[in-house]
Amino acid sequence: QPPAFGFLFDVDGVLVRGSQPVPAARRAFQRLADGGGRLRVPVVFLTNAGNCLRSAKARELSLALGLQVSPEQVILSHSPLQLFSQFHQRYMLVAGQGPLEENAYNLGFKHVVTIEALRKAYPLLDMVDLSRRPKELPPPITGFPTIEGVILFGEPVRWETSLQLITDVLLSNGNPGAELQDVPYPHLPILACNMDLLWMAEAKMPRFGHGTFLLCLESIYKKVTGRELKYEALIGKPSPVTYRYAQYLILQQAEKQGWKAPIQRLYAVGDNPMSDVYGANLYNNYLKSARQNQVQAGLKRSPQAGSAQAEVSLELRSDCNNSVESCESILVCTGVYRHNGDIPKRTEAQTEETVFHGHRDFCFDPSLLEASYVVQDVDDAVQLAFEKENWS
Repeated sequence: QPPAFGFLFDVDGVLVRGSQPVPAARRAFQRLADGGGRLRVPVVFLTNAGNCLRSAKARELSLALGLQVSPEQVILSHSPLQLFSQFHQRYMLVAGQGPLEENAYNLGFKHVVTIEALRKAYPLLDMVDLSRRPKELPPPITGFPTIEGVILFGEPVRWETSLQLITDVLLSNGNPGAELQDVPYPHLPILACNMDLLWMAEAKMPRFGHGTFLLCLESIYKKVTGRELKYEALIGKPSPVTYRYAQYLILQQAEKQGWKAPIQRLYAVGDNPMSDVYGANLYNNYLKSARQNQVQAGLKRSPQAGSAQAEVSLELRSDCNNSVESCESILVCTGVYRHNGDIPKRTEAQTEETVFHGHRDFCFDPSLLEASYVVQDVDDAVQLAFEKENWS
């Protein structure tokens, strides 16, 4: 029978570790595909990575899994920025690494300024690395556009340069060549993607993620100005906007394949309790409270929660054709999360004394860190969902 469910798969720590596939990943996708290599269930790859193009991530997943993955099945941390059209015509400073400009243009942004372009225009700003300081006083800059907003795509390579120049832009209202008498507040809008404090690659211990960079930027801004850094939007897991966008793509897939049964249940498979489990459970609460219009459920009721994010949440939730009723979290033990001894059925014991690695602007609710199910790997996760759906 046609499926009434779909999968949201995290990538790092679930399907791959760095450049190496997790052994269970191919087994899982052999179950999910038919004899011709076509998926029998709608699948979206929901990753907080953002330093590549969707097409490149799709090719990488195709090689790792041994079947064809299309870019339309891939959601990078920044993919939902397509929805934030009110910023698409502004001059936006972009920070991160990889094809930043191409990603920004693909998302709809028309005027993109990189950290490197800003550094070249104002060479006196980047002063930490002695070897990069100008040897003589450069001529004054003319004609450089005033920055009107900031997009934080992911962790940059030279943190000191990005931290300094982003702060300069915020303190100068987008014109770091000018001297202002007062620090502008509220500051320019900031759109941030990927809040992961840590992520898992080939190393035995987790690595710093973009959430660590955001923590540095917030701390510096607060220390310098005495005020809180504010975000217009926080995108990527665990943001409900990202899960709603994933659901939209799942429903599109089902429609394209001609599967008539409405998709009612989502299974979100991840390795990180702070982003994958928290995000899936938070979205599950959204689905439950959709009729009550609790748009900010799970976000702190404060300016930092972001007005643009609230607007997009409202817009996404006004969809009356929504058939999805639940989003269940399945935690695997091949990445950030590790268990000792037997696999626990639930994670209450671990969450009682957990240090909250989530972002400042999301409430710490220990119950949101409790996965619906804990299994060894992604193949076990697929088998579990099939059993629950009575689907072979």
